[in-house]
Amino acid sequence: MFLCFISSSFVNLSAQKKMKDYSLIMRSTNIYEIDAYLKNAHPDDPKRIILKPRLIKLLKEYIKTAHPADQRVVDFQEKLALLRSKPSTKISFEEMGEIIKQKQIAKYKEELEAKSQNIGQQGAVAQNSATLSSTVKTTASALLDTDEQEEFLMLMSVSPMEHKNKTVQILNSLFDNDPNGKESIVMIENKSDCNMIMRIEGVGNTRYRLAVPSKEESAIVVQKGSYLFSSKVCGAEYASQKTLQKPIMVSLNNPGQ
Repeated sequence: MFLCFISSSFVNLSAQKKMKDYSLIMRSTNIYEIDAYLKNAHPDDPKRIILKPRLIKLLKEYIKTAHPADQRVVDFQEKLALLRSKPSTKISFEEMGEIIKQKQIAKYKEELEAKSQNIGQQGAVAQNSATLSSTVKTTASALLDTDEQEEFLMLMSVSPMEHKNKTVQILNSLFDNDPNGKESIVMIENKSDCNMIMRIEGVGNTRYRLAVPSKEESAIVVQKGSYLFSSKVCGAEYASQKTLQKPIMVSLNNPGQ
């Protein structure tokens, strides 16, 4: 019994160390720390009255003095927009799904309209495709590992018909509100300076690959289930296990950011 008590004490102490210490949160001027506290605090926590305005002020000050190329500016602007209408920047799964849906619907509708306007202009399309292929190849050579360059180019070099079919599939999935549906949307947002290939591996032979150019985002329709997400981002390894039952967005930045 004594040994059990000692073991239990060590477990409790270890768990406490892993928990974030917010004992000095009222003195904090750290954007990320205050944001994290507000996301997890009880809705009636009186500290919110002080911390929310402080976070808004800190975000505004940061944006005002930030460098034009600072990638955190967009993220902080989004946080400010959320704080204007909500107690914190915490987003529910339902809200995240709706954000992904609306972004993708707008994007792919625009692409379909552009494709429709270019019917009969195959020469121009072919020329643009060649230019795009050359640009992608140059960028890929500079930013991807040698063993992934050809794979990235192959994934990017789809025919107009294949691209249109994929677009239609994604739009159909976005408009499908059936909770019992067997498919889900995955959106990958590549904020890094490097092209990347996101590998999504499930049970058995269920595997997907998605090429995502630098500073862009791409989406794919996958079967619902548990997957291992893995990629190389500017040479750094990324891996994460995710269970897909609803639309999700995975955002990756430069290593260390």
